[in-house]
Amino acid sequence: MSLVLDEVTLTYPDGEGRLTALDGVGLDVPAGSLTAVVGPSGSGKSSLLAVAATLVGPDRGRVLVGGTDTGTLSPAEKSALRRERIGIVFQQPNLLPSLTCAEQLQVMAHVSGRPSRQVKARALELLAAVGLTDKADRRPHQLSGGQRQRVNIARALMNDPAVLLVDEPTSALDHERGAAVLDLLVALTRERSTATVLVTHDRAHLDRMDRTVSMADGRLTAGVAA
Repeated sequence: MSLVLDEVTLTYPDGEGRLTALDGVGLDVPAGSLTAVVGPSGSGKSSLLAVAATLVGPDRGRVLVGGTDTGTLSPAEKSALRRERIGIVFQQPNLLPSLTCAEQLQVMAHVSGRPSRQVKARALELLAAVGLTDKADRRPHQLSGGQRQRVNIARALMNDPAVLLVDEPTSALDHERGAAVLDLLVALTRERSTATVLVTHDRAHLDRMDRTVSMADGRLTAGVAA
């Protein structure tokens, strides 16, 4: 299931005028591939993720998830789409301090109404996929920064999303742990056939991506600016 942004324009109120956050953005991310979006702060990267996640509707253009034009969906239908088909990995894990790793994931599935008997097995499967089998009963304060980010990734995958949106996953990690997290995202994208978009400031690991695009002033260009 692919993710397509088709000539997407997004503006925000700015005094008496409008500020253009996205300017005719076009992006096609096939299933099983990872596209990195790089660019300076304020270039529109966060707005791109918000529109792709259907959290914000564009002024013009279309966002298609698996061929479905999300602009035709009701608010309730968009909410269901996010729960069931879109995984979001936030920059900060924001794990609940009182819950174990397994419980962090199980909460996501319970929100979607999945049968309880399936939830724990799914959580343990995903923790194994991110290399945290032996940490299932640990709480966030017992984990390293890289391990918390891995839980964050596993949590986003709990409902088997078709689209995975990742916001600066290595920003709080050193080079070695950041590389490990990106290797994990690449592997999971392949294994689970997600259409993955990764927003990053870190250009050190872009050789791992299927495609890299640059964003500046709300516009996308192919390749990486020098």
